Amino acid sequence: MEPWIAITIAAAFLQNLRSALQKHLRTSLGTTGASFVRFGFGFPLAIAYVMGLHHFAGYAFPVLNPGFVFWSVVGGLAQIFATILLVYLFSLRNFAVGTAYSKTEPVQAAIFGLILLGERLTPGAVAAIIVGVFGVMMISVARVPLSWRNLFAALAGRTALIGIASGAVFGISAVAYRSAALSLDGPNPIMQAAVTLACVTTFQTLFMLVWMLVKDPSEIGRVARSWRSSSLVGCAGVMGSACWFTAMALQQVAYVRALGQIELLFTFAASIFVFRERINRMEVAGCVLIVTGILFLLMWK
Repeated sequence: MEPWIAITIAAAFLQNLRSALQKHLRTSLGTTGASFVRFGFGFPLAIAYVMGLHHFAGYAFPVLNPGFVFWSVVGGLAQIFATILLVYLFSLRNFAVGTAYSKTEPVQAAIFGLILLGERLTPGAVAAIIVGVFGVMMISVARVPLSWRNLFAALAGRTALIGIASGAVFGISAVAYRSAALSLDGPNPIMQAAVTLACVTTFQTLFMLVWMLVKDPSEIGRVARSWRSSSLVGCAGVMGSACWFTAMALQQVAYVRALGQIELLFTFAASIFVFRERINRMEVAGCVLIVTGILFLLMWK
């Protein structure tokens, strides 16, 4: 198994864990506060990760450059707004379906990767991604009679548009992060990804602190009072991000994000066993299509 595959699966699991914890936080914190905790409680761990790689693995610090700063800021801002959209989405529909809408990201990431990085996919990979996205579309209409009219209405509705927008902005952030990591001059993809993660999460923490001070200072107090559960979100978030950043430094974003759709398997498990939400046959069928797309991707890459 190629390293990026195992790293991506770990990233998907950790991301699902972080999202589940954020859904619980949404009951005690606002959308901004629940989004902030993944960065604010995660950046010290990201910095510690870089220092550990330097002192224990002997990896040298890469030299930062203007291109790195630009892509880090673009990726950091995009991820903040995508996270806010996703957390807000959880309040509109159940956990599994809310996450599913954002999983149109692989197609959008492939488009952004082509435009910004000139990365092309094999025809087999394109077909595999389309199969996976069709599975997402099935999940989006699982609660209504299946028809072209209902499919269009579901994809054009408020919930769907917010989810698709979240996926698009996540796609932009993923491509920006790969660009940032690749712009660094060594020493290897692991250290480049770690430095990118540490710089980005520190910037995101400072940005969101200023935002909350201006918009709703009381939210900072609520975040501080929820430090026990918030720290778990930050820990899961930074570990997941470390895996995502490393995988995207090793492989094209579209491939990583397409394989990352395996998160929906973990999401449905959480939806059923943790949140006690009911899943119907259409949602199961959509999940099967997503898994099929993932398998095709691994075979045809």
